[in-house]
Amino acid sequence: MSRNYKFHNPTAAYFISFATVYWIDLFTREKYFSILEKSITYCREKKDMEVYAYCFMPSHVHMIFRSVIGDPSGLIRDFKGYSSRRLLKGIEENSLESRRKWLLELFKRAAKNKSNVTRRQLWQHHNKPIELWSTGVIKQKIEYIHRNPVVSGFVTRPEDWKYSSARNYQEDHSVMKIDEIGFMG
Repeated sequence: MSRNYKFHNPTAAYFISFATVYWIDLFTREKYFSILEKSITYCREKKDMEVYAYCFMPSHVHMIFRSVIGDPSGLIRDFKGYSSRRLLKGIEENSLESRRKWLLELFKRAAKNKSNVTRRQLWQHHNKPIELWSTGVIKQKIEYIHRNPVVSGFVTRPEDWKYSSARNYQEDHSVMKIDEIGFMG
Protein backbone atom coordinates (compact mmCIF):
# COMPACT_ATOMS: atom_id res chain seq x y z
CA MET A 1 0.00 0.00 0.00
CA SER A 2 1.24 3.46 -0.80
CA ARG A 3 2.50 5.69 1.99
CA ASN A 4 -0.21 8.15 0.96
CA TYR A 5 -2.89 5.71 2.13
CA LYS A 6 -1.97 5.06 5.75
CA PHE A 7 -3.02 6.51 9.09
CA HIS A 8 0.07 8.52 10.06
CA ASN A 9 -1.36 10.93 12.63
CA PRO A 10 -3.35 8.95 15.22
CA THR A 11 -5.31 11.96 16.49
CA ALA A 12 -6.24 13.51 13.13
CA ALA A 13 -9.58 13.48 11.37
CA TYR A 14 -9.57 11.33 8.24
CA PHE A 15 -11.61 11.00 5.09
CA ILE A 16 -12.02 7.34 4.16
CA SER A 17 -13.88 5.38 1.52
CA PHE A 18 -14.39 1.66 1.51
CA ALA A 19 -16.45 -0.66 -0.65
CA THR A 20 -18.00 -4.08 -0.63
CA VAL A 21 -16.05 -6.83 -2.36
CA TYR A 22 -16.61 -6.83 -6.13
CA TRP A 23 -18.42 -3.50 -5.60
CA ILE A 24 -21.62 -5.44 -4.88
CA ASP A 25 -24.67 -3.22 -4.49
CA LEU A 26 -25.53 -4.58 -1.06
CA PHE A 27 -27.19 -1.46 0.33
CA THR A 28 -30.40 -1.62 -1.64
CA ARG A 29 -32.64 -2.56 1.28
CA GLU A 30 -33.55 -0.49 4.32
CA LYS A 31 -32.54 -3.35 6.62
CA TYR A 32 -28.90 -3.26 5.48
CA PHE A 33 -28.67 0.54 5.66
CA SER A 34 -30.03 0.29 9.20
CA ILE A 35 -27.42 -2.31 10.19
CA LEU A 36 -24.68 -0.02 8.85
CA GLU A 37 -26.07 2.95 10.79
CA LYS A 38 -26.33 0.89 13.99
CA SER A 39 -22.74 -0.33 13.51
CA ILE A 40 -21.48 3.25 13.35
CA THR A 41 -23.61 4.20 16.35
CA TYR A 42 -22.10 1.24 18.24
CA CYS A 43 -18.56 2.39 17.39
CA ARG A 44 -19.39 5.95 18.42
CA GLU A 45 -20.67 4.73 21.80
CA LYS A 46 -18.26 1.86 22.54
CA LYS A 47 -15.12 2.51 20.47
CA ASP A 48 -14.69 6.30 20.85
CA MET A 49 -15.39 7.11 17.20
CA GLU A 50 -16.28 10.64 16.20
CA VAL A 51 -18.13 10.97 12.88
CA TYR A 52 -18.28 14.37 11.19
CA ALA A 53 -19.72 13.41 7.79
CA TYR A 54 -20.88 10.24 6.06
CA CYS A 55 -22.71 8.87 3.06
CA PHE A 56 -23.83 5.29 2.52
CA MET A 57 -24.03 4.41 -1.16
CA PRO A 58 -25.26 1.08 -2.61
CA SER A 59 -21.74 -0.43 -2.76
CA HIS A 60 -19.55 1.83 -0.65
CA VAL A 61 -19.25 4.22 2.27
CA HIS A 62 -17.62 7.63 2.59
CA MET A 63 -16.88 9.03 6.02
CA ILE A 64 -14.96 11.69 7.89
CA PHE A 65 -14.09 10.37 11.32
CA ARG A 66 -11.59 10.55 14.14
CA SER A 67 -10.47 8.06 16.76
CA VAL A 68 -10.68 9.74 20.17
CA ILE A 69 -8.20 7.22 21.60
CA GLY A 70 -5.71 7.67 18.76
CA ASP A 71 -6.11 4.34 16.95
CA PRO A 72 -7.84 5.08 13.62
CA SER A 73 -6.58 1.91 11.94
CA GLY A 74 -7.81 -0.31 14.77
CA LEU A 75 -11.10 1.55 14.92
CA ILE A 76 -11.84 1.03 11.22
CA ARG A 77 -10.72 -2.61 11.46
CA ASP A 78 -13.14 -3.13 14.36
CA PHE A 79 -15.95 -1.25 12.60
CA LYS A 80 -15.56 -3.27 9.41
CA GLY A 81 -15.44 -6.55 11.35
CA TYR A 82 -18.45 -5.68 13.51
CA SER A 83 -20.55 -4.38 10.61
CA SER A 84 -19.56 -7.32 8.41
CA ARG A 85 -20.70 -9.88 10.99
CA ARG A 86 -24.00 -8.07 11.51
CA LEU A 87 -24.64 -7.58 7.78
CA LEU A 88 -23.85 -11.22 6.95
CA LYS A 89 -26.19 -12.38 9.71
CA GLY A 90 -28.85 -10.01 8.40
CA ILE A 91 -28.52 -11.47 4.91
CA GLU A 92 -28.56 -15.06 6.18
CA GLU A 93 -31.70 -14.45 8.27
CA ASN A 94 -33.58 -12.41 5.66
CA SER A 95 -36.00 -14.91 4.13
CA LEU A 96 -37.22 -12.19 1.76
CA GLU A 97 -33.72 -11.56 0.33
CA SER A 98 -33.99 -12.74 -3.28
CA ARG A 99 -30.21 -12.43 -3.69
CA ARG A 100 -29.27 -14.25 -0.47
CA LYS A 101 -27.62 -17.31 -2.01
CA TRP A 102 -25.80 -15.23 -4.64
CA LEU A 103 -24.56 -12.65 -2.09
CA LEU A 104 -23.32 -15.25 0.38
CA GLU A 105 -21.55 -17.19 -2.38
CA LEU A 106 -19.75 -14.05 -3.59
CA PHE A 107 -18.67 -13.16 -0.05
CA LYS A 108 -17.43 -16.73 0.41
CA ARG A 109 -15.51 -16.60 -2.89
CA ALA A 110 -13.89 -13.30 -1.89
CA ALA A 111 -12.53 -14.89 1.29
CA LYS A 112 -11.02 -17.98 -0.35
CA ASN A 113 -7.49 -16.67 -0.91
CA LYS A 114 -7.29 -14.42 2.13
CA SER A 115 -5.28 -15.65 5.09
CA ASN A 116 -6.98 -13.25 7.50
CA VAL A 117 -10.60 -14.11 6.56
CA THR A 118 -12.13 -17.36 7.72
CA ARG A 119 -15.54 -17.76 6.01
CA ARG A 120 -16.73 -14.70 4.16
CA GLN A 121 -15.37 -11.30 3.22
CA LEU A 122 -17.86 -8.45 2.86
CA TRP A 123 -15.61 -5.35 2.72
CA GLN A 124 -12.59 -4.76 0.54
CA HIS A 125 -9.48 -4.42 2.72
CA HIS A 126 -8.30 -0.94 1.73
CA ASN A 127 -9.77 2.30 3.11
CA LYS A 128 -7.66 4.95 1.37
CA PRO A 129 -7.43 7.25 4.39
CA ILE A 130 -6.64 10.88 3.71
CA GLU A 131 -5.62 13.01 6.66
CA LEU A 132 -7.57 16.25 6.82
CA TRP A 133 -5.09 18.99 7.63
CA SER A 134 -6.98 22.21 6.92
CA THR A 135 -10.45 23.73 7.03
CA GLY A 136 -10.45 24.00 3.24
CA VAL A 137 -9.68 20.31 2.75
CA ILE A 138 -12.32 19.32 5.30
CA LYS A 139 -14.96 21.42 3.54
CA GLN A 140 -13.97 19.98 0.16
CA LYS A 141 -14.28 16.39 1.43
CA ILE A 142 -17.64 17.08 3.11
CA GLU A 143 -18.94 18.52 -0.16
CA TYR A 144 -17.62 15.49 -2.06
CA ILE A 145 -19.32 13.11 0.39
CA HIS A 146 -22.64 14.95 0.26
CA ARG A 147 -22.66 15.33 -3.54
CA ASN A 148 -21.97 11.62 -4.16
CA PRO A 149 -25.67 10.60 -4.43
CA VAL A 150 -26.36 13.63 -6.66
CA VAL A 151 -23.49 12.82 -9.01
CA SER A 152 -24.68 9.19 -9.11
CA GLY A 153 -28.15 10.38 -10.16
CA PHE A 154 -30.06 9.09 -7.12
CA VAL A 155 -31.28 12.52 -5.93
CA THR A 156 -31.18 16.12 -7.09
CA ARG A 157 -30.23 17.64 -3.73
CA PRO A 158 -27.71 16.15 -1.27
CA GLU A 159 -30.07 16.41 1.71
CA ASP A 160 -32.63 14.23 -0.10
CA TRP A 161 -30.38 11.14 0.25
CA LYS A 162 -31.57 9.54 3.50
CA TYR A 163 -28.26 8.00 4.52
CA SER A 164 -26.07 11.09 4.31
CA SER A 165 -24.94 13.65 6.83
CA ALA A 166 -26.07 16.32 4.35
CA ARG A 167 -29.34 16.00 6.28
CA ASN A 168 -27.53 16.65 9.57
CA TYR A 169 -26.06 19.84 8.14
CA GLN A 170 -29.68 20.88 7.45
CA GLU A 171 -30.55 20.25 11.14
CA ASP A 172 -32.17 16.85 10.42
CA HIS A 173 -30.66 14.32 12.82
CA SER A 174 -33.40 11.70 12.34
CA VAL A 175 -31.20 8.99 10.80
CA MET A 176 -27.92 9.21 12.66
CA LYS A 177 -26.27 11.66 15.01
CA ILE A 178 -22.92 13.12 13.96
CA ASP A 179 -20.30 15.01 15.89
CA GLU A 180 -19.80 18.76 15.64
CA ILE A 181 -16.74 19.52 13.53
CA GLY A 182 -16.42 23.02 14.93
CA PHE A 183 -16.19 25.45 12.04
CA MET A 184 -19.25 24.41 10.00
CA GLY A 185 -21.79 26.20 12.24
